[in-house]
Amino acid sequence: MRRFLPWIIVAVVIFVMYSWVKGINNTAVTLNQDVEQSWGDVQTAYQRRNDLIGNLVNTVKGAADFEKSTLTAVIEARSKATSVKIDPANITPEQLAEFNKAQSGVSSSLSRLLVSVEAYPELKANQNFLKLQDELASTENQILTARTRFNEAVKPYNSHIKTFPNSLFAGLFGFKEKTYFTAVEGAEKPVEVKF
Repeated sequence: MRRFLPWIIVAVVIFVMYSWVKGINNTAVTLNQDVEQSWGDVQTAYQRRNDLIGNLVNTVKGAADFEKSTLTAVIEARSKATSVKIDPANITPEQLAEFNKAQSGVSSSLSRLLVSVEAYPELKANQNFLKLQDELASTENQILTARTRFNEAVKPYNSHIKTFPNSLFAGLFGFKEKTYFTAVEGAEKPVEVKF
């Protein structure tokens, strides 16, 4: 039995090390999937807003002789926002900033559109427009919730891969720190609307 004791100890140590490293990797994979799912929710909320914007613009066009530059700004901002694509597995701060900037352009032009509507009483009375306006407000809340949940999913992932000794193995397995969703520069200032 003494002759096998060193081999048994080595086998136990190898098994414990294997289980520990496997646990680090599997937890990182699970947390990474949570981040990717949350990012998908963010994109879904923005897609819903972009879909509603198309309906809103068509309703405004049909109900009023509306200022074309305002509608054009909304359409162009929506087009730019939908062209920004991000791989959730490799989100970089630069990509997230570009995405955020494009979405901010949509929010800004949409705000100008909704404020400009005040000059058109027949449009304000249009039930389709009012319903779309309510849906847009609801969607903006969904976007805020999705962005918050994305950041909530990023925190445990980043904490897991950055804490010692996990940080020793996270890089070997290809896990990198994820970027948090932050407000665009100047978001603390109200949107200026000119008539």
